[in-house]
Amino acid sequence: MFPLHKIPVSIFVFFLPLLVLAGNPYRFPGGATEAGMGSVCIMKPGFWSSFSNQALLSDNHSIIVGFNYQNRFFINELSTRTIAGIFPAGNASVGVHYSNFGYSDFRREMAGIASGLALSENINAGIQIDYFSEKTSGEYDNHQFITFEAGITYKPVANITIAVHLFNPVPNSLRKSILPAAINAGAGIELSNVLFAGLEVGISTGERIILKTGLEYEAAKSLWLRGGFSTENTSFSFGLGYLFKSIKIDLGFLTHEKLGITSAASIIFKIR
Repeated sequence: MFPLHKIPVSIFVFFLPLLVLAGNPYRFPGGATEAGMGSVCIMKPGFWSSFSNQALLSDNHSIIVGFNYQNRFFINELSTRTIAGIFPAGNASVGVHYSNFGYSDFRREMAGIASGLALSENINAGIQIDYFSEKTSGEYDNHQFITFEAGITYKPVANITIAVHLFNPVPNSLRKSILPAAINAGAGIELSNVLFAGLEVGISTGERIILKTGLEYEAAKSLWLRGGFSTENTSFSFGLGYLFKSIKIDLGFLTHEKLGITSAASIIFKIR
């Protein structure tokens, strides 16, 4: 097989949407927790999941800061770096994040500010305003976009969560950018105090429906094992996480049927 690292990196600029494991290349990837579970995240409370479905922000009542690094196929030029924070604000929580992808000749940046609120005992909702910037060298155009995304979660019973998330839900007649629209829906169940399972389905403009499943098992105190599968590129995933006092470290790995492995590493600090 021809070694992937010998292909000129500049070629990837024209095929980036095909190389991104998620169905929507403009949304920054979740953390290593989500990577290890096949990117199942819109219904599972967690730091990075809160930016995949802003309704989950309402479950966070502490000041938390996190960093995530994702490397696609062991090519540094296809890496994503993310920093984020969540802050309680009365009955709601506010989240901010910044993410950048690429290298000097192609760079994609995203920043967002979000808020999540509990509407009732069983229903949470959230919204986020996004800013995107895409820069290329040479004669290629640079782009800047502003859009929004929103999500909702519903708990019919204590151990089951149903969720829906919308990204860039703007009619085609009004959309003047290349940003795709996307919708994701899913459900998760806590099978026991140590086992969580989730199922998620999503679709983006011009793409096929993607089905994702994921599991998380607390194998020991403060140690989690994860696994998942996505029909996008027939991707299997696995990962682990460890909590030490107020610091949580996660690792996640996703496979691609032709291009190899994407790795992700996250560290989260709970300040108070």
